[in-house]
Formats: sequence, structure tokens, C-alpha cells
Amino acid sequence: MTASSGPWLPLLEDVRRYPSPHNSQPIRVRVIDAARAEVFYDLDRGLPAENFGIPFGHVCAGVFLESLRVVAAAAGYRVEEALELEEMDFDATDRLHRLGTVTLEPQAPGAEDLRAAEAFRMRRTNRRPYDDRAVPRVDLEEVQELAAGCGQRFSWSGDARVVAPIIRINQETLFDDLRNDAVYAEIMEWLRFSEHDAVERGDGLSAAAMLMPGPLLRFAMGHRGLWQAPVIGAAIRGMYLRTMRGVRQLAWFEGPFAGPSDYVEAGRVFMRCWLELTARGVSLHPFGTVITNPRSHARFVDIAGADESDGRMAWMLVRLGYAKTPPVAHRRPLEEMLVA
Repeated sequence: MTASSGPWLPLLEDVRRYPSPHNSQPIRVRVIDAARAEVFYDLDRGLPAENFGIPFGHVCAGVFLESLRVVAAAAGYRVEEALELEEMDFDATDRLHRLGTVTLEPQAPGAEDLRAAEAFRMRRTNRRPYDDRAVPRVDLEEVQELAAGCGQRFSWSGDARVVAPIIRINQETLFDDLRNDAVYAEIMEWLRFSEHDAVERGDGLSAAAMLMPGPLLRFAMGHRGLWQAPVIGAAIRGMYLRTMRGVRQLAWFEGPFAGPSDYVEAGRVFMRCWLELTARGVSLHPFGTVITNPRSHARFVDIAGADESDGRMAWMLVRLGYAKTPPVAHRRPLEEMLVA
């Protein structure tokens, strides 16, 4: 740590726990001085093979920027942004897509700032089975109001006629994606089949986090054709569905989703709402592949009755409820986030 970096390194040490698709951790930061830093998206850590994979690069940027705002506010800083929101080109020679500059301004933290920062440190994606309790309506309405204040619509359902078929769609989506060679290769790049591998690499989706024995996951993913076999395929599908036990409610976000500025704002709102749910003791697990798989997305929208007119999109689907604390998702060291 140097004097010229000011508060950046302790802030980034905290904020590097932001969630990202496949735990790929694509955001990179170059500290300019004690007040300013440049923010980049590392294209080599993106997920361009999936439909809507490119827009979700900017959604992830919004999640990061909201995470930075929360962590900085609790530490006594307001974050000013000067963003350059251009479409990401995953074929670009320069693999660091510049998102813009952020500046820290001193500001006394309030009670809500401290509450949000505590929720940020507690937040985890929870893929464990849930315990069949419904989230109280008052908590969901609070999140609904929070999203509405940001121009987004937060909806939920506890109707088994909605929840059960969408859970089934989520399961079927994984099998469907495995038939897409590009998406399959992308998934395989981010799977970590042993705890040693997960710790060493500090990223990706570990077998432990997915609640599957590493050797079984390695075999299943390495022999994707068997997923369609009557006996073995049924066993694998059954194991995956067991992690979905106890899900009483699903929720989704709808709103503007027509360009990079919309994507970034969607990410901000999602993170803000996730932290509010975390502060209320609610677990959450995004069903991202249902959104990015075209067939699954269309089926989900039809069942949920989501509004996708006039540049709007149902851009996030989650299960939510209550579950035991999940395994820790490993993170790369801070040095790998920093750009020289």
C-alpha cells in the first residue's frame, strides 16, 4: 500500500466480494491517485457465448458500482462517477473495456450506510435447499418499493402453478445449454471440480457451492451426452433438483433493458434489492440461465406474465427464501483486480 493510493486498497479489498456471473470477477481497477480510479471490464472474464451474455457484462458493472458505493459510504466517502458506456466488443484487441472513472469525496456515513455495508459483507448466493418458509409480504413490498423508486418492477409469486414449472424450466435449461457447444465450453471453463482447485484459482463455480461431489460433477459434465440417457440422466437430473427443495417463492425484475446505461442501472437496482433482502435474513439464488437461454426465457415470460413491451425486459429471475449458510465462494486476491 502506498500513500498515493489513499483509501482505495482497503475499499477494494472489501468490494472484491461483489457477485458476478459464474463468479468470474471481471471488474478491474487502476488507481490513479488517492481520490480517483479507472474501472474496466476484463473481456477475458466475460460470458459472451450466452444469449444476452454481452449485456450482462454491463449488468455486472452496475453490481460492482453499487457495491463500491455501499462500501465507500460506510467508510466515509461518496462515489462520483464519470462513465463511458459503450457496447462491449468481445473480439477487441484491448481486452480491458474501459467503463469510466470513479472519484471519492468525503462524506459522513449514516446508519443506513452502515446497515447496507453489513449486508454486503453477509451476502452470499445460496444454492442450498430452502426450508419451505415464505418470505413475509411486508419484506417483499419493501423491496418492491425500492425497485419502483429506481424505475424497475419487482414481482413475485408463491403460486405452485407458477413456481413449479419455472423450477422445472431452470433444470431443463442447464441440459439444453449443454447441447450448445459454445455455452458448454464456457461453462466448463468456470467449473471447479475440487476444493483445492477452487481455492487455488479463487474464482468459478465450485462443486461444493453447487452441492455436488466433485468427481461426480466432473464425470457428468465431461460426458454431457449421458444427461439424456434414461437411467444416468434421470439420476443426474434428480440430484440437481434436490438442491431446489423447499422453494416456495420466485421473484423477477422487469424494466428498461435496451442499452448499456439500462444494463448498468439494472445491475445497481439488483444489488440494492439483494442487500435489502440480505439485511432481512432472506437467501437468494439468481436463475441467470433461464434469462439468457432464448427458449427458456420465452417460457418463463409466458408463465410469469412479465411485461417485455417498449424496450422493457424481464432481466432477472431469482428463487428466494430461507436456507442454511452456503459455502464461501472463493475470490481472487486483490492484486489480480488491480491494473498497473
